[in-house]
Amino acid sequence: MKRGLKIFIIILLIVVVAGIVAYPKIKPLLESKIKSKSTPGGRTADGTGRTRQILNVSGYFIEPTKLSDLYKSPGTLRPDEDVELSFETSGKIVGINFTEGTRVKKGDLLAKINDRPLQAQLQKLQAEQKLVEEKEFRQRNLLTRDAISQESYDQIVTELQTIQADIDLIRARISETELRAPFDGIIGLRYLSEGSYATPATKIARLVKISPIKLEFAIPERYGNQVHKGFPVSFTVFGSNKIYNASVYAVDPQVEEKTRTIAIRALYPNTNEELNAGRSASVTLVLSQIDNAISVPTEALIPQMDGEIVYVYRNGKAASVKVATGLRTEAQIQIVGGLKFGDTLLTSGILQLRHNLPVVLDTLVKNQ
Repeated sequence: MKRGLKIFIIILLIVVVAGIVAYPKIKPLLESKIKSKSTPGGRTADGTGRTRQILNVSGYFIEPTKLSDLYKSPGTLRPDEDVELSFETSGKIVGINFTEGTRVKKGDLLAKINDRPLQAQLQKLQAEQKLVEEKEFRQRNLLTRDAISQESYDQIVTELQTIQADIDLIRARISETELRAPFDGIIGLRYLSEGSYATPATKIARLVKISPIKLEFAIPERYGNQVHKGFPVSFTVFGSNKIYNASVYAVDPQVEEKTRTIAIRALYPNTNEELNAGRSASVTLVLSQIDNAISVPTEALIPQMDGEIVYVYRNGKAASVKVATGLRTEAQIQIVGGLKFGDTLLTSGILQLRHNLPVVLDTLVKNQ
């Protein structure tokens, strides 16, 4: 056993020494084989034996495009008219003449307070008026024959006018016991029942008019000079992809100091009353539009210390180009200098690109 172990150790030492002696000679060959196996299809060797990277990239063919400066804002739908209905006087409700959730016309009698005492006063005054009118007729005939003085006739005329004024007052008080619709609209849920006692502070029901309907939103103060009466806006509501078009009818003349925004209201016809007041909306405004613009995706722009650059495809290589920018949207940036129509912008592998780096153009997307 000891003899066999010695032989094994001697053979191991010989192999180790031989490996140490031969390693410097076989090292370049091994490295060459390893590089040739690990080099992907995107690398090629030049005449010096060094490798250079060829990057697979995607291109974006620049064509004239329509570029719009869009501003989006949350908004709320408001009724064209909205009122909490209540009586002008106090009393017991003796009649409710509307059905909740139905349409009513301007002037419709919606509810009534007990007015019997006032009606009795009115009848009394009307009877007195009739007697005074007959007396005034007789006095006028006597005055024409100089049978009475002008002063006597003036007294009876004043008495008649006083009664007429009292009648008008009673009729006005009677009208206060009637709750009528101030405009066409849809009446909501009622808060009281017949027999309840109501005061001017008691709410009876809500009346709303939603055709047309108002859209309320706000814009930053820097856009204040761009939005005016008649300015078109579009909006969508939660749960629907339908686009609605409205027109600005009022711009708040004062900037909100806390938010530095300006309140805007637009009007949508809502002819079929498909939209309800109180719904949230997403509002879009087209602040400006350029028909033949050079625009690039925002991710293609690379900021640098002395400006911004992009990479374009030229003769199989990536070329860096310094650009000047203009209008910016969420996904696109207008290029006002540095690029021209027909250039191919590189949009992938941005962080790996270098000037004059060989590239392979895999895909080419046309500007939309």
